[in-house]
Amino acid sequence: MFVIYLYRLIRCKFTDEGCVALTSALRSNPSHLKDLNLFNINLRDSGVKLISTGLENPHCKLETLWLSQCKITDEGCVALTSALRSNPSHLRHLNLSYNNVGDSGVKLISTVLENPHCKLETLRLIQCKFTDEGCVALTSALRSNPSHLRHLDLSDNNVRDSGVKLISTVLENPHCKLETLWLCRCDITEEGCVALTSALRSNPSHLRHLDLSDNNVGDSGVKLISTVLENPHCKLETLWLSQCKITDEGVFALTSALRSNPSHLRHLDLSDINVRDSGVKLISTVLENPHCKLETLKLSQCEITDEGCVALTSALRSNPSHLRHLDLSDNNVGDSGVKLLYELRDDPHYKLETVM
Repeated sequence: MFVIYLYRLIRCKFTDEGCVALTSALRSNPSHLKDLNLFNINLRDSGVKLISTGLENPHCKLETLWLSQCKITDEGCVALTSALRSNPSHLRHLNLSYNNVGDSGVKLISTVLENPHCKLETLRLIQCKFTDEGCVALTSALRSNPSHLRHLDLSDNNVRDSGVKLISTVLENPHCKLETLWLCRCDITEEGCVALTSALRSNPSHLRHLDLSDNNVGDSGVKLISTVLENPHCKLETLWLSQCKITDEGVFALTSALRSNPSHLRHLDLSDINVRDSGVKLISTVLENPHCKLETLKLSQCEITDEGCVALTSALRSNPSHLRHLDLSDNNVGDSGVKLLYELRDDPHYKLETVM
């Protein structure tokens, strides 16, 4: 049996005429195509309406649909969500990022999510121009049907602290299975972190990946997040905090938490914050712990010098087996620092694969 798992037509410059042919083919043979990526195509609402006629076919087995940057508005969402309500059980991954979906579009998508037959696991809505109003509908749907969605990306929207508070009511639900939450560039402050960390303390066992990059979290917000990390039931593997306006004070709280519970976090991004050498020395006390399992450490643009490299390489010599990727780009690391790092990379006892 011939099965197509991935069909990519990224930036292929076709119009409605191409969509007519594509959807006609899907209607005549709907059961084989599993993944369709139409990123950055001038699809518009008319194209989405055509694709939706394929999705509503009960024999359609499409699991992944990427419609990022396709000039879709809430009008296209009407057709798409209507099709998914009539045939909700197959689609697993939906990306509508960089479209003018707005609050009205998110409300329509939410009617799909609240359907108990909906099996969506991934929903990406980066820069879709929705606000608190959209968050209300989205979180209401997830509270009524919390058990399927695994990955949610709301980055670069006007979510703010009020939106995070709504999302937190989903996270604290013991039936919630969210593993990945992206909230990059969402105007979140310490106030949002209070709600988020409270929810994660009450239900710490599911979330694996959290991105809070480019928010005004600050030291107070990182201290709150650190109370989650030190919980032995916390299973966070990825924490992205780049451009979060953190200083030594926040790094101290973070590394203190990781020393008390070092075994879960795998990927940490502290790029473009005021870490400096003093912060690197604190991070090094985590890396030298034999229970530390960090595989990726990003410290780009952190005002680190050779002094920080001495502490870092000393820690890695005492615990060489886990770190795979180290990013120290755009720091004031001199020749002696570079020499220390590359001696580690070239030593067969170390597992470093990438040094930037």
